[in-house]
Amino acid sequence: MTSPAGSPDSPVSPSPSSSPSPVPTRARRPEWAGRNYLLLTAATVVTNLGTHGALIATTWAVFDSGGDAGDVGLVAMARFLPLVLFLLVGGAVADRLPRHRVMVAANALNCVSQAVFAALVLSGEARVWQMMVLTALCGTGQAFFNPAAEGMLLATVSGEQASKAFAVFRMAMHGASIGGAALGGALVAFVGPGWVLVVDAVAFAVAGGLRAFLDVKGVPERAPGGGLFSDLKEGWQEFVGRPWLWSIVAQFSVVVGLIGAVEAVYGPLVAREELGGARPWGFALAAYGVGTVAGAVLMTRWKPRRMLFVGTLGVFPIALPSAALAVPLPAIGLTAAMFVSGVAIEVFGVSWMTTMHQEIPEEKLSRVSAYDWFGSTALLPLTTALAGPAEGAFGRSGALWGAAALMVLVTALVLLVPDVRNLTRRPHGTTPPPTGKELPAVPGPRSADAERAVRGNG
Repeated sequence: MTSPAGSPDSPVSPSPSSSPSPVPTRARRPEWAGRNYLLLTAATVVTNLGTHGALIATTWAVFDSGGDAGDVGLVAMARFLPLVLFLLVGGAVADRLPRHRVMVAANALNCVSQAVFAALVLSGEARVWQMMVLTALCGTGQAFFNPAAEGMLLATVSGEQASKAFAVFRMAMHGASIGGAALGGALVAFVGPGWVLVVDAVAFAVAGGLRAFLDVKGVPERAPGGGLFSDLKEGWQEFVGRPWLWSIVAQFSVVVGLIGAVEAVYGPLVAREELGGARPWGFALAAYGVGTVAGAVLMTRWKPRRMLFVGTLGVFPIALPSAALAVPLPAIGLTAAMFVSGVAIEVFGVSWMTTMHQEIPEEKLSRVSAYDWFGSTALLPLTTALAGPAEGAFGRSGALWGAAALMVLVTALVLLVPDVRNLTRRPHGTTPPPTGKELPAVPGPRSADAERAVRGNG
């Protein structure tokens, strides 16, 4: 949920040659696929290959150290807590400093923390508290990385094909998730979690190197603001002035929190006890990735006029994996549920990014994205920590059915917000009116896309 125009690295195609014959290699590149876009996409593919395997490896590292469901929840909480605590600061920093530098620094921190984690696991000396500290460092890096990355990507893309560019980016991102999850599950089964964590550390190093080559020459420096707290206040005003924004973020606070508990705790437990271990869970996660790729392909061709309404309808099937685990369905049934939820959530994801790109001014993208990420992940530490106690109180099946029901309920409530139902895709070159209580349900046109085009990348 809930990650970039006009500079030398703009996605606009190079000027045509004076020769009447077009250059075939240039002609094949879409106008939105500029240098920075390609670098951002490649780096994201690399990190997703490592990270999705590492998520499985972390859970099995806890099990191998003698931990139980409660310990898995504590390690997951240790990752999510600093993510929540530092996201707003990370967003303000990313709108003050060059975004690519923030991203590289965050990748470096993640690389070091995962390398140390891998060394401990391979040595057989890893303890739960050590895993909590190292995953907390990884979460801290992610808190600074996410707003910077989303702001960079949103600012790199411009024009009528923005939604297609976002769909292709997400297709590549989730395609890497397929390989990462499947390979991670297989490697955990065959060589153990430690080597999967090594791969993740290397992936962060490679991705940081790619992001260091992002070209931001010619990008005008941002005017200094009134300080960190002033920047945060300005981002907050932008956030609360848009009902569609804060209502969907509130919705995803619940949805993401529940998904975190299901995927970090209940899913691996059901896989270990009912489905045969890490490999089928890895394939189920890979099926989710296949679904997201299929959804992204769909969204390269489909441009729904009421973006948020259609996107929100795509959130309902996210409850299917929780229900499948509650039964529990056999591995093939869980895999099918994960695939369908992947297709549906991608309809939301592309619609959401397109809406943010259309509605939010470029200079505030990282701060608004930080509030988005903050709200969407705020309950993750609590839900993952309470997953074990909830299982004891209601039973695993009862906890999973409750999670599915809550996801459906909060999504239905969001559809009551007029802006969510009525906000529409506008022609290129128009923007919404200022935020505030006077904001109409369907924002009117106001030109500022040209301004975004000359701002370039952060």
